[in-house]
Amino acid sequence: MSFRRKTYDGNFFGGSDGSAERRDTFDFAGKTDKHASSKRTARDGRYLNEGTDLFHEEADKDRYLITYADLITLLLGLFIILYAISNVDLNKYTKMISAMENVFGNKDDAVKIKSLNSADTKIITSKIDNLKAQLSDLIVQRNYTKSVTLEENERGITIHILENILFPSGKAELNSTSKLVLNELAGILKQLPNDIRVEGHTDNIPISSALYPSNWHLSVARALNTAYYFISDQKLKPEKVTVVGYAVYKPIADNSSVDGRAKNRRVDIVIIK
Repeated sequence: MSFRRKTYDGNFFGGSDGSAERRDTFDFAGKTDKHASSKRTARDGRYLNEGTDLFHEEADKDRYLITYADLITLLLGLFIILYAISNVDLNKYTKMISAMENVFGNKDDAVKIKSLNSADTKIITSKIDNLKAQLSDLIVQRNYTKSVTLEENERGITIHILENILFPSGKAELNSTSKLVLNELAGILKQLPNDIRVEGHTDNIPISSALYPSNWHLSVARALNTAYYFISDQKLKPEKVTVVGYAVYKPIADNSSVDGRAKNRRVDIVIIK
């Protein structure tokens, strides 16, 4: 009796040559690899692993640069167009309009472009000169040279009226002399289409009273009373008048001296260009 252990050859039904028999629908027998299933699984797994590389994130990590470049290009084009619009050549624009009119047959409805030529500039300059001359004559005739001065800057023409001709010290109520000056000025201001800005100013000496707790309150009250007199008594159009108080923060002279502080206590009437 032999005690040799039988070896398993991979076939449940007896010996085999390593091939499994498979029958199809027509009962034809054929040979197939017994390990076909495992090989197919390995092959499909390999293809699946290779296919995942097509959707890997690293392949598309720089695609945002395309959108970013498009956006920058569009912005550049926008700024170029805005710059071109802001610098219109009137001659070229007129020629373009004429060419379009010839094409579309609207020559009778031509677009008229009004430009600021040298003649218009001379007219504006002459009006400003005339206004300055009128104000200067008024100051000299009424002997206001020490209390009223003129200044022209980028904002327009500024009339500086010092405190001693308008208000009692530390107060904002107009005195009788101030009304005479304001009446004379209103006669000129009413003829102008320009906006009027009334500004109140003080020196750097602190004030503290029941009516005016600070120089802010005093400067605003003086500007307000002056503007309201123009509107209520001299009938200036309210929509043209603006009131501003600057307190000590817009001096025209040095506050370290008595004369300098006197010049800083003032009301400015600005004729806006």
